[in-house]
Amino acid sequence: MLELKGIHSFYGKAHILSDLSFAVQRGEVVALLGRNGAGKSTTMKSVMQLLRPRQGSVRFEGRELVGLPAYRVAKAGLGYVPEDRRVFTDLTVLENLEVGRQPRREGAPHWTVEQLFELFPNLAERRNNRGKQMSGGEQQMLSIARTLMGNPALLLLDEPSEGIAPVIVEQMARSIAALKSQGLTVLISEQNLHFARAVADRAIILESGQKKFDGSFETLEKQPEIRDAYLSV
Repeated sequence: MLELKGIHSFYGKAHILSDLSFAVQRGEVVALLGRNGAGKSTTMKSVMQLLRPRQGSVRFEGRELVGLPAYRVAKAGLGYVPEDRRVFTDLTVLENLEVGRQPRREGAPHWTVEQLFELFPNLAERRNNRGKQMSGGEQQMLSIARTLMGNPALLLLDEPSEGIAPVIVEQMARSIAALKSQGLTVLISEQNLHFARAVADRAIILESGQKKFDGSFETLEKQPEIRDAYLSV
């Protein structure tokens, strides 16, 4: 469904991603793992064309994305939840969800407000609350729900468990499992190995913008030297 080949991305003169290649199959949940500064968020932005790679290819369902404006990438069926959430703090939960609404998309799960309230019960209880009245975890849920209102075929989640309470992290893990059961493909950027193992089928480890591992968590457990080298604090 998604294929990156030979991606080189820069911030100014800083070379962040170097010859990065990997693929995500339809229906998979794949976790991008690595320490701070490994290139996880830059990978997400490079896929969405919020940061345009200087070299390489990003293909979604066979269509080249490099060079497209970000809004056309979103219209092609990719949904992106950034690390900083970016909910509209003066809008209610219901109003935030309406902002994300897009038409039904062939080959992708279709979401209604009520379905999203079943997925995220906290939002149902606070449907008339403004974004600024919600906790960080609830804002994270709202950001994901708003993105799902666009009916994406592929969801990109950047650090969904960061800075939220453990009980909300558990709810988030259940929600991601439910998304997968609906046929949604998910690419997650994470530092939390326990959370990633709970929700993802496969791990891709980045270090200094390069891929160091791509395989199952079972394989990773059998190679503790890789885990210790690239994931230990």
